Amino acid sequence: QVQLVESGGGLVQPGGSLRLSCAASGSILRINRMGWYRQAPGNQRELVAVITSGGSTNYADSVKDRFTISRNNAKNTVYLQMNSLKPEDTAVYYCKIEYYTFSSTYVSSWGQGTQVTVSS
Repeated sequence: QVQLVESGGGLVQPGGSLRLSCAASGSILRINRMGWYRQAPGNQRELVAVITSGGSTNYADSVKDRFTISRNNAKNTVYLQMNSLKPEDTAVYYCKIEYYTFSSTYVSSWGQGTQVTVSS
């Protein structure tokens, strides 16, 4: 069983910053991709940013140059530094990991989500 614990969400004014963290634990042999997604009310869940085990990153156009994804492989943790936040960034943010289990299957798991609200 794998657990993902997210933290760092909250209320911030436009132009402010937040840093999200997602720590994975449990029956994980090796994590491949780690990513952040978000879902605003009435919208589908969308990709925000993803990082591979080699450190390659990919971002949604709407967050490029404002958000930075990073990871600490020793801690099985992925981070999302969000700067210059806008009201349209308001959403529930979910982390997702893709990993190999000890039985060599390749699976994915989602975090429980953390609310980010950008408002004055």
